[in-house]
Amino acid sequence: MIADDRGLAAVARVREVREQDSRMGLVHADREHRAVVARAEELDHLVDTHQAAAGEPLPAGQWAAQRTVLGTVAAAARRTHREADAAGVVRTAAQEHWQQDRSRLRAVETLLERRAEARRAEAARAEGRLLDDLGAQRWLRAREEQAE
Repeated sequence: MIADDRGLAAVARVREVREQDSRMGLVHADREHRAVVARAEELDHLVDTHQAAAGEPLPAGQWAAQRTVLGTVAAAARRTHREADAAGVVRTAAQEHWQQDRSRLRAVETLLERRAEARRAEAARAEGRLLDDLGAQRWLRAREEQAE
């Protein structure tokens, strides 16, 4: 690696670590979001089950208890849906952060690749010039030998 690229390579390593960290944050946020959504779906299912059972004739005490349970489960379901919405916002923010970090890393990697390609092209041109010079020298020697 050329001395000019050492600093850029260090920047690339830092960007790579940041990208990995933000990717792990995204994975964690996604897991949290999925877990909260699953809990919300379970609670919705419980609410549906209790509502279906509420249509059956029951003694007043059981009916009141069932309505209390239904109200509690429905409140928990609403609260869990709000938590799922908040977790979705966090997940979206984590995804945007990861995409930004990934974009920055790709920019540095692209710059490093372009610099390496430019050095290879310059080396190929220098080699071509050298081969042209050697060919010209050989042609001159051959011509001088023919002249003698």
